[in-house]
Amino acid sequence: MRLKRVVITGMGAVSPYGRGRELLFSSLLAGKSCIKRIPALEDMEGVLTRVGGVVPEIGISGIPRKIRRSMSPMSAYAYLAALEAMEQAGAGEELAHSGRLGIALGSTLGSPETLEEFFRSYLCGGGMGQMKSMFFFRSMGHSAAANTAGALGLRGRVIAPAAACASGTQAIGLAFEAVAFGRQDYMLCGGCDEYHPLVSCTFDLMAAASSAFNGEPELCPRPFDRRRDGVVCAEGAGVLFIESDTSARERGAPVLAEILGFACAGDEGGIAEPTPESIAACMRLALADAGVGAEDVSYVNAHATGTELGDIAEARAVAAVFGGKTPVSSLKGHLGHTMAACGALETIAVVEMLRRKTILPTRNLEEPDARCAGVFLPQKPIESRGDLAVKNSFALGGVNCSLVLRSGA
Repeated sequence: MRLKRVVITGMGAVSPYGRGRELLFSSLLAGKSCIKRIPALEDMEGVLTRVGGVVPEIGISGIPRKIRRSMSPMSAYAYLAALEAMEQAGAGEELAHSGRLGIALGSTLGSPETLEEFFRSYLCGGGMGQMKSMFFFRSMGHSAAANTAGALGLRGRVIAPAAACASGTQAIGLAFEAVAFGRQDYMLCGGCDEYHPLVSCTFDLMAAASSAFNGEPELCPRPFDRRRDGVVCAEGAGVLFIESDTSARERGAPVLAEILGFACAGDEGGIAEPTPESIAACMRLALADAGVGAEDVSYVNAHATGTELGDIAEARAVAAVFGGKTPVSSLKGHLGHTMAACGALETIAVVEMLRRKTILPTRNLEEPDARCAGVFLPQKPIESRGDLAVKNSFALGGVNCSLVLRSGA
C-alpha cells in the first residue's frame, strides 16, 4: 500500500524543436514536424533511410567547462532539462544538496558519439596513446544520470534504467514508487538520448526504419497509417520533478498533474515481436495500480512508432482494454522516435494536453490501417472530455511500461 500521493511540479525538455517545454508543446500544437534529412546518412552504403530528428544548436557550450567536460550531448540535454524542471518546481540549491532529492534518468546506452570516437582512435591510431580520460565518463551506461546528479550536487539515490525505448517511462515509474513509498522526498526523472547515424542504421538493418519519404521528411514517420514504413530516429531529453502532494502544497509549488499508477511487464512474444495480450496486460496492471477503470480514461498516448508489427499490436491491445471510444494518438509523427527520451517528452506533452483539455492527433495519419481498427484515432485536435490519461512506452526486448496520469489543474 502506497503511503503518499505523487504529483508533478516541474517539467523540462530538450527536443528536436529546441530547448524548453513551452517550445515543445507549442510546436506540437501547431502540428510542426522536426524531421529532416541527415547528411551523415547520405553516403552510407547499403542503408536506405536518410531522415532523423536532431536537436538544433541550443548553447551547450554555455554550460561551465568543469561540468561539461565529462558530458556527451545527451548528458548536456538532460542537465539542461533538469534545470528547467527544477526552476518550474521552485527547487533551489539548498533542496538539491539536502539528500532529499534523487534522480532516475534512463538512456538506451552510453554516448554512441563517444564510443565511435574511442574506437576510431583506438583502431586507426593503433593504441591508447591518443585516448582522453573523459571517454569513459561520457560512454558509461549511467553517464547521463551520473553527470546530471553530479552537476546538480544531488546526494539522493541515483537510478539509471536502460530499457531501450521504455527507459524514460520506466525511470518515471521507478521515481514515482520511490516517492510514493517514502524512500525519497523528491525525484528528478525521465530519459535522454543522442542521435547517431548508427542508430538509424540499426533499425534499417532490421527493416524497421522509414525510407519511403526520404525526399519529403516531414511526411514521416506515419504511426497507424496504411503507408507507414518504419521508425525515424531522433534525440532529446525530458525530465520531470516529482514530489508528494503534501510537500507540493507546503512549498506552494504548482501541481501540474498527479501520477496515479505505473506498471512494467515483460512480453513473451520475443525480443522484437510485441504481442497485444502482453501490452493489454501491462495497461490493465497500471489501471489497477491507479485504482481506476478503463472507462475513466479520457486519452491514451500510444508508443506507436510507425512500424508494421508494433502499431498493430498496440492498437489491438488498446481496443481490448478501452474499446473504440477513447481517443488514441502518437506523437512520433511530430518528433520522430527520441528513443529513451520519448517516454518523458511525451509525458510532458500529455500533461499539457490534459491541462489545456486538447488532444493532439497523430501527425501524418491520413488513412488509418484497417488492421489498426477498433480504436478511435482522431485526425485533428479534439477537446478532452476528462482528466485521466494513459501513457505507453514499449521497448525491443519485450519491456512494456504504462503510466496513469491525472490533470492537476
